[in-house]
Amino acid sequence: MRRSKCSADRPGSILDRPRSFPDRARFSSDEGSASLEFLTVGIILLVPLVYLVLAVAAIQGGALAVEGAARQAARVAVQAIDSGAADAAVERAVRVTLDDYGVDADAASVTVSCAPSGDCLAAGERVRVSVTASVQLPLVPAVLSLDQATSVPLEASATQTVSRFAASSGGSSGSGGSASSGGSGP
Repeated sequence: MRRSKCSADRPGSILDRPRSFPDRARFSSDEGSASLEFLTVGIILLVPLVYLVLAVAAIQGGALAVEGAARQAARVAVQAIDSGAADAAVERAVRVTLDDYGVDADAASVTVSCAPSGDCLAAGERVRVSVTASVQLPLVPAVLSLDQATSVPLEASATQTVSRFAASSGGSSGSGGSASSGGSGP
């Protein structure tokens, strides 16, 4: 019997070639995958990096606030004329400075210590003010007290010396040459 020669029997015909689907070539191409991978990895790395910058900025701002509050409180403490005024001035200085930086002033603690004699108003006395506060990390929800667990405690201290010309609280007000009325002579 004679077979007819059709195109399928010839070498190089469609049946001799491996089957290829037109869609497979389109989907197996790597075109565009680099940009997709770049966007995916970029977003995965960018979000934590932005959060890290925000967290470091919040902590740095809190550190500046606590340090500035301690320095300003020490300055006003050595210039006070009595202990009641010194306490009020220190409290006011800490509150204003921490509020300027957005740190919760009600949660801050302030300690004042004096050396060597313990009398904070005596001439030559060194007054040390320590301020402690906590800074909340940004974007942390208050659920399950996570905001308390992710707060960063900060502490700073500053020391100022009472002027040798300052009037002592218990002594005479004219000692040290601070009672002059001005003028250079008779």
